[in-house]
Amino acid sequence: MSDFDAHLLIVDDDERIRDLLKKFLIRNGFLVTAARDAEHARRVLAGLDFDMIVLDVMMPGEDGVSLTRSLRETLETPVLLLTARGDTEHRIAGLEAGADDYLPKPFEPKELLLRINAILRRMPETAAQDNAPKFLQLGPIRYDIERGEMWQGEDLVRLTATESQLMKIFSAQPGEPVSRTKLVEDLGRDRGQAQERAVDVQVTRLRRKIEPNPKQPRYLQTVRGAGYMLAPD
Repeated sequence: MSDFDAHLLIVDDDERIRDLLKKFLIRNGFLVTAARDAEHARRVLAGLDFDMIVLDVMMPGEDGVSLTRSLRETLETPVLLLTARGDTEHRIAGLEAGADDYLPKPFEPKELLLRINAILRRMPETAAQDNAPKFLQLGPIRYDIERGEMWQGEDLVRLTATESQLMKIFSAQPGEPVSRTKLVEDLGRDRGQAQERAVDVQVTRLRRKIEPNPKQPRYLQTVRGAGYMLAPD
């Protein structure tokens, strides 16, 4: 997907910020639709598909974290949260709800643009490169390496953009540990303990989708002092 044909949904209750973001992103080549609150966003999402959702956390009525958690039940569309809350725990709560990244307010528009483009680049390609796709078996889970798709029987397992990228990273070197620092770098995040903690949250969420018992992981293992390792059957 080209960054310049992506359709974004902007959700913010502040009309001034909403309009400024819309104009800025349109000038930078995106298609943009705006919603004023969670209820409005749900109506828009019922009729349109988007490549990414940029979502304010602090809104009247249903907040952005709650909306993200609800959307994750049916959608894998990437979500970038905009939050005025600077403390790490609130950011972690957003990631645990299913967000792919967060950006604290106030922010520079250029940084928002960089974050959006980084997330869109992490979206998996859906077309197979040849007629013989390779698979990894994780118990009842089958992961199609070429398509970046995960299946349980006949059911497609929904993955967020970040979860898809993690699977791509791990499946490129099964049986070998990948450090948290490298995961942060490969996900396009800034270095630091907060981002490593964010990676831990994403791994925990991914384990819930592939492990029979996420508290005792069999397939996505923690290697003490070395990071995480995918151990397929």
